[in-house]
Amino acid sequence: MALESAVGEVAIEQNLKQFLLVLSVSLSVATLPQVFSWFRHIPYTLLLVIAGLGLALVDVRLVNLSPELILAIFLPPLLFEAAWNLKWSNLKQDFIPICLYAVVGVLISIAGVALGLNLVAGIPLTTALLVGASLSATDPVSVTALFRELGVDKRLTTLMEGESLFNDGMAVVAFSFLVALPLGKAQLGIQPVVVQLFTVVGIGLAVGGLIGFGISYLTQRFDLPLVEQSLTLVSAYGTYIIAEELGGSGVIAVVTVGLILGNFGSRIGMNPRTRVIVSEFWEFLAFFVNSIVFLLIGDQVRFVDLAENLTIIAVTIAGMVLARAIAVYGLGFLSNRLANSDISLPEQTILWWGGLRGSVSIALALSVPSILSEREDLINTVFGVVLFTLLVQGLTTKPLLEKLQLLGDQPLRQQYLEFIARQTALKRVLEYLGQVEERPGLEPEFYRYQETLIKGELQRLEEQIDKLHNEYPNLRDFTAEQLRTELLSVEADTYAEFVRSGRLNQELAPLLEDVLEDGD
Repeated sequence: MALESAVGEVAIEQNLKQFLLVLSVSLSVATLPQVFSWFRHIPYTLLLVIAGLGLALVDVRLVNLSPELILAIFLPPLLFEAAWNLKWSNLKQDFIPICLYAVVGVLISIAGVALGLNLVAGIPLTTALLVGASLSATDPVSVTALFRELGVDKRLTTLMEGESLFNDGMAVVAFSFLVALPLGKAQLGIQPVVVQLFTVVGIGLAVGGLIGFGISYLTQRFDLPLVEQSLTLVSAYGTYIIAEELGGSGVIAVVTVGLILGNFGSRIGMNPRTRVIVSEFWEFLAFFVNSIVFLLIGDQVRFVDLAENLTIIAVTIAGMVLARAIAVYGLGFLSNRLANSDISLPEQTILWWGGLRGSVSIALALSVPSILSEREDLINTVFGVVLFTLLVQGLTTKPLLEKLQLLGDQPLRQQYLEFIARQTALKRVLEYLGQVEERPGLEPEFYRYQETLIKGELQRLEEQIDKLHNEYPNLRDFTAEQLRTELLSVEADTYAEFVRSGRLNQELAPLLEDVLEDGD
């Protein structure tokens, strides 16, 4: 017994050392853009991949990636954070194209890669289908981080993140079915596929919905920021585990609970300060996990194995890129016709080229049973394709955005919002200063001096805001849009305040949203 305890302690200490080493390297790389300005042209996630490749080149292996580590430890917080920050109002506007890309797009991606590998490279169809399923899940973390940095239109970010959140679940479901075929655990046919799909997705939606709404109403009963923050963390991991245990999709469940808590629970059960605390916590956690994941992706590469499978990797890349083009442009055309989505060709081009692959693809490939003889070739192929998407597609997305003129006036809008934020803050400071004017021991001259300084700064900000409006008349439409968003937020926060105080039993449906739309 004592021997087992000692062995366990040694294992814990060794794992802790490895974890601290990985964390130290990843955080060091993430700070490079702050020290060397040239690195700011590269998203930090791609810097981490490059650093990992450097370690792999000298055969330094930090940690061995496993499917359990990615799917059960890394994936839930990343899915939850993305869903928490995804506004339902934005998602609802493009729900049809997102669903088309996430469901039909996954099938097209699997078919395109599988046919290419089977017909061109002579890979057995069952193995080719597994490669296609592994690579059908997009992971646009690097691209969306670049979008935020460059101020790309939020709609494009919503389309890309929304597709990624839902197609992760579809890819896992498709992979689980396909991996069971060669093992004789599943039957190929329309009926069993449809039944399994509805079962897995249905259980995921049910578990995510129950936990999401349950926590939403629970947090109405108290105002404890740290407890509410902890509940969101428990819900992310707990939802995934429960859904998987019940035979459902843990990915779909986590996305569902994240959407509910981010768009509903945080409104009715959290005050504004708590929402900020929870959002900042998840922003940190996503950065923390991504820093580790992308470093390890590069560090796991074995260059000799990639070189041996170079032809298969090239065929896979060609099939994947072509299938992605068919899915994005074809389904985009269909969505524009059926739902008037109005997704422009430049936007579709970014969706096509920005459909990177990442941790989910690697986790699925690693989870292929060792009983399959082609397992190692499959894993090497997926690693090679993932590296191509991250390094080639990821690093060329910014020039493509500039070429397609999709940056628009977002940097200008961000500058305007900064001016407005500073103006609002200084007005509140001035208001507070008026409240303490009669404070004992405060010299009138000191008070007037502070007041003069603040008023002078306010005047300067107002001049800058007026200058922006005069130079860029289109900014006035954005100003009106921002005001409408603020009015809707005030309405929602007021209903939540009434619910928390017990004056209402449930939050009221938004009234101003329809009124303001009718007014427009």
